[in-house]
Amino acid sequence: MSKQILLPTDFSDNAWQAAKYAINLYSEENCIFYFLHASKLKVSTTAVISNKLSTIMAENNKKELRDLKEKAEQFEVNSKHEFKIILSAEDLQDAVAETIKKYKTDLVVMGTKGASKTKGIFFGSNTINSIKKIKGCAVLVVPENFEFKQPEQIAFPTDFNRFYGEELKPFLQMAQWCKAHIRIVHINEKENLTSVQEENLEQLKKIMSDYPHSFHWMRDYDKVELGIKDFLEIHHIDVLAMINYKHSILENLINEPVIKKIGFQPTIPFLIVPCSSEK
Repeated sequence: MSKQILLPTDFSDNAWQAAKYAINLYSEENCIFYFLHASKLKVSTTAVISNKLSTIMAENNKKELRDLKEKAEQFEVNSKHEFKIILSAEDLQDAVAETIKKYKTDLVVMGTKGASKTKGIFFGSNTINSIKKIKGCAVLVVPENFEFKQPEQIAFPTDFNRFYGEELKPFLQMAQWCKAHIRIVHINEKENLTSVQEENLEQLKKIMSDYPHSFHWMRDYDKVELGIKDFLEIHHIDVLAMINYKHSILENLINEPVIKKIGFQPTIPFLIVPCSSEK
């Protein structure tokens, strides 16, 4: 059965870079890749655009999608891959949600221009809104100008406050087909775990028993984000994986208005998995 991979695009180099990453990542998998362009216009804009002009704009977008499909087919000829195009008149988040539901999407792969050194923004607004609104499947965010490297090290930060089950599936599957090592990291001391955290840790050990993995403890960090940043650098992590739920580490990251204060920037692909109880 083919995997269904959604590739939202604004036809930028950044979006194409993310698409190339996905194509390389799934090089040995049967996949259908959907290039999605959402082109909803603001009410103030539609008021002054004629039907004829809007039709021309739609046709231009269709042509760009067809050109992109052809570009992908020529990028790396692979009989296991099929490419399709979708043009939506909805806004990006609604278009992504509809496509996920219709095609039972396994993964959304997006590009991002990353943090602005002048504005201190963690991700672009489209990426932030997508992360917050997409509940139906995992999202892989690929940084600007990131060249593909087969993932060998996947980091999974956790505070052990939740029991994880089905939501671990996307990144466990990635680790399995990439033969990657999973590094579970807790930004605190093991001796300070509560009874609930201890229980969740033991359950996680059982889940991870079939995968190459290790547990790590980052001590003496006032900021969890700084501990994660240092961990990624120390262990040469290729993909950062996080579960998205209320009051999670991830929620704090994407809501932080001035991330540059702690120097946490998206320098590697970031896999964001929705919590199964909040889908």
